[in-house]
Amino acid sequence: MGKWYEQKPEQEGIVISSRIRLARNLKKYPFSNGLTTEESQRLIQEVKAAMLNDKTAISQQLDFIELSYKSGLDKLAMMERHMISPELLKKSVPTGVFIHQDESMSIMINEEDHLRLQSVTPGMDIEKAWDLADKIDDVLEETLEYAFDEKYGYLTCCPTNVGTGLRASFMVHIPALEVTGQLRHIVQAISKLGMTVRGMYGEGTEAQGSLYQISNQITLGQSEEQTIQNLKNITNQIIEQEIRIREKFLKEQPIQLEDEIYRAYGTLSHARIISAKEAMKLLSYVRIGYGLGILKKKAPEEGIFQLMMYTQPGNLQKRIGKEVGSSGRDAARATFIRSRLYTNDNS
Repeated sequence: MGKWYEQKPEQEGIVISSRIRLARNLKKYPFSNGLTTEESQRLIQEVKAAMLNDKTAISQQLDFIELSYKSGLDKLAMMERHMISPELLKKSVPTGVFIHQDESMSIMINEEDHLRLQSVTPGMDIEKAWDLADKIDDVLEETLEYAFDEKYGYLTCCPTNVGTGLRASFMVHIPALEVTGQLRHIVQAISKLGMTVRGMYGEGTEAQGSLYQISNQITLGQSEEQTIQNLKNITNQIIEQEIRIREKFLKEQPIQLEDEIYRAYGTLSHARIISAKEAMKLLSYVRIGYGLGILKKKAPEEGIFQLMMYTQPGNLQKRIGKEVGSSGRDAARATFIRSRLYTNDNS
């Protein structure tokens, strides 16, 4: 079964992915920050029973992983592929995760909340992500009693999630808005509308390769459908601005733009050592080059976003089959990228 992020190069647009995340807690337990080790383990077993006893097609495609049995490298690689959150990596109590076979769905247990249901789809197809997350939520609620208040909605560890418990987001590639500085103004403007812009891995993380997450901040007083529609409206405006600036660069500074793109491609095609940060920056330029039709060379079969994920430290070390230091990673990263670019094609 293919993974959600295995997009073909021609499918790569400004919107990388759509994500729905639902925060849920079980009524019978304290919030996660007050759970004992024993309670954490019991909670995991209850959620496992609820999922494994269900006979729906979706639940049958979910595999359970107890994270305490996984190495730090395994967990880092899972986080880099957006299956688990950075927050889950920090937890000291027992934690677990259900993961769909195509990695489009995960259910994190004992994160900030007892349950974090996450559904991801490629491109701008957030309705599909919502439909899948909603179905899994219904499956769990048939067996588990959620902490719910008739007035406030779903109760969560952080007050900002109370209500629907919904975080909807788009991951977008917006280098033109970033380089011109207009992204700062956008962040300020949409914050007044209950939206926020975060880094590649969500809250508290930095942007890499001009990849950002646009998501809602309001979960109280709005329906899930309203939240999703508001997010789509704002994201469409951001996409329009990104396209307008790219077209302006292409019209007014074509040589300079081509130079940046081909320099990036040339470095990636020949470098023997490259850091994750530099690789992300250069791959971002290459992605623009293919998107604008400037690069005529054959695109990597994986697509540029896949290369961005596969060259992150955890996934890179998993690929080479061993843990290595930073200099070893930088050399392995350069070798891997060279092997995926086609340097003998005509420009």
